[in-house]
Amino acid sequence: MDLQEAFLQLALLGANWVLWVLVALSVASVAIVIERWLFFRGVAGRDSALLEPVSEKLGKDDIEGAAEVVKNVPSPGGRMLVAMFKVADRGPASARAVAEGNRAQEKLRLEKHLGFLGTVGSNAPFIGLFGTVLEILRVFHLLGEQGVTTGEDASGIMNGISEALVATAIGLLVAIPAVIAYNAFQRRVKQVLSEADALTGMVVSQLAERSEKAK
Repeated sequence: MDLQEAFLQLALLGANWVLWVLVALSVASVAIVIERWLFFRGVAGRDSALLEPVSEKLGKDDIEGAAEVVKNVPSPGGRMLVAMFKVADRGPASARAVAEGNRAQEKLRLEKHLGFLGTVGSNAPFIGLFGTVLEILRVFHLLGEQGVTTGEDASGIMNGISEALVATAIGLLVAIPAVIAYNAFQRRVKQVLSEADALTGMVVSQLAERSEKAK
């Protein structure tokens, strides 16, 4: 089998299928953006709001009450505290270790699907360029077979080349919003994790004071 001929036959299919791939990637990206936006909207500010009530409960040495405050909170810090309070009686070192272990899991939860957005943002322009190359190959193959004898033929070739550039434009159109969303969500991840760290740090400090008093 002639490999060059096989690739030529692929090129002669044109860029239409590449455009459908880009449309599919765009739809998936939009779905992820909406899902992540709703997710971050649901956890925004939750950990900062827990600082005062949790600190108040711990100040009264009421660990069970503090655990009840964070019981059904969906934010990363709240979920980390649920695990921390389960080992609170073992001392602040155990609570800190549990917090560090759960932080990695919460980071993965916050970054869910963001890798897809980053990949689309990085590669969609190249996919579009690939479609452009395929379409130009198709146009020049037709040119080689039919030649240019009239102005109408020349016009058709120019139209074909302009249509080829559509794939590159669509690739950029898909990539730019994906990159913007990826960067924006990465900033949100850092913000949410910093609030969670402040909350867990406060709890570890309170548990350390409690342990010192018990001695």
